[in-house]
Amino acid sequence: MTPDVAAAADRIRPHARRTPLWRTEVDGRPIAFKLEHLQLTGSFKLRGALNTLIAAGSPDRVVTASGGNHGLGVAKAAHLLGLHATVFVPVSAPEGKVRRIEAAGAKLIRHGDTYAEAVLAARETPGCYVEAYDDLPVVAGQGTVASEIVEDAPDVDAIAVAVGGGGLAAGTALASGRLTVAVEPERCCALHHALAAGEPVDAEVDSVAASALGATRVGDVPFGILSTHPVTSVLVSEAEILAARDRLWEEFRLAVEPAAAVPFAAWLAGRVPGEPACVVLCGANTDWTP
Repeated sequence: MTPDVAAAADRIRPHARRTPLWRTEVDGRPIAFKLEHLQLTGSFKLRGALNTLIAAGSPDRVVTASGGNHGLGVAKAAHLLGLHATVFVPVSAPEGKVRRIEAAGAKLIRHGDTYAEAVLAARETPGCYVEAYDDLPVVAGQGTVASEIVEDAPDVDAIAVAVGGGGLAAGTALASGRLTVAVEPERCCALHHALAAGEPVDAEVDSVAASALGATRVGDVPFGILSTHPVTSVLVSEAEILAARDRLWEEFRLAVEPAAAVPFAAWLAGRVPGEPACVVLCGANTDWTP
């Protein structure tokens, strides 16, 4: 574990859950699931938000923009620390996530058709702006997921995570010392394009998992980490994502959002090396009913 991640783990420990790691078999193959969808707010995003705000000295006024999960994480982190949060979301943000952001005590403002438009409006608002993924304190906070995996399952060879802006994948690469398998939908793969181009580039966003993984460009900070650590980029189809989500429910009664099923889809397809490998189920903020 790097010093940044170790410090983040110390900061967030009083507030965030240490989520379970569950070993099982699927199709006769061993697998470990990191049940991060059981985190407070139903997503790993709380970790990065907590680390950022505590490291910044718990500023009274907090602002961010989000497609859903990050905003919920910031709203909850602010509430836990006694701070005031304002969260901008695009008008397309899922109602379930919007409802939860408001329930966490944040002021919610709908603005623009895209995440990028919501970001521009949020940055014009007074307060401490919390990045969704393109900031080292956020990455270090997300890296605490991987540090827990390594502590609980030191025999794991690879850790598979879903990628949007790259914060969780970068944190995993930074903290684990294992191969990071960065998995994206075929039509929502900013990191895959960035690795091919040698730098962050714009990418299309058109996926059932777009509400959580819909970054049009991977962050500069995550890209710098992911391009210098052991990382493999993997893509999965829409059909594979939905089949993996459904299988998690049907076989294990694990109800996750499509983004959380993305790395499991890659594992089912044989695209995640190592045995055992760990698949991070990163979020459960969905109103989907099996």
